[in-house]
Amino acid sequence: MTPVTDFPPEAFAKDDPSPDPQFYRQPRFVTHIDDDAIAAVTRLYREVVPAGGTVLDLMSSCVSHLPEDLAFARVIGHALNASELAANPRLTEHFVQDLNAAPRLPLDSASVDATLLCVSVQYLQKPIAVLSEVARVSRPGAPVVISFSNRCFPTKAVAIWNALDGAGRARLVERYLQDAGFARTAVHAPIPEHGLGDPLTAVIG
Repeated sequence: MTPVTDFPPEAFAKDDPSPDPQFYRQPRFVTHIDDDAIAAVTRLYREVVPAGGTVLDLMSSCVSHLPEDLAFARVIGHALNASELAANPRLTEHFVQDLNAAPRLPLDSASVDATLLCVSVQYLQKPIAVLSEVARVSRPGAPVVISFSNRCFPTKAVAIWNALDGAGRARLVERYLQDAGFARTAVHAPIPEHGLGDPLTAVIG
């Protein structure tokens, strides 16, 4: 597969080219996957995310899907809507930033024990730059968990995402992570495609 860094710019174009902060200006106090998919995300976090550490919930919302019985030193939320972040009870702090315009994270190097990116990777137009920043702020061995389904705002998803099926999207996310410097990746599919509910795939770096 050709490295993502060699893809033409149109691969990351969007049908709706308007600024993302404008699209997300109105808060959406909803979940974006069904209950079974949410439960699968939570189970995966229980297995992978170290309790007691610092968690970065990137491209978050009013919920984080972390296990309710696990405590963390810090849960740092990021998104484009401040009201959604303020309503998220798991966050200890948060910041608003358009990663497509400014991918550098306002966090110290080697300060994060796990990064979560739930059902949002499809909106990144500079995925390698963002995930390179995730690698910078991560402590050695810290996991990044990128989960996705087949649901999204299609006009805001990048062209290459809309052109692929679930398996192709998993390979694409693996390539994102590899190009960003993550030496090991693994694909999990707790809820496969073609079932009755929302499918769920997760790629861990």
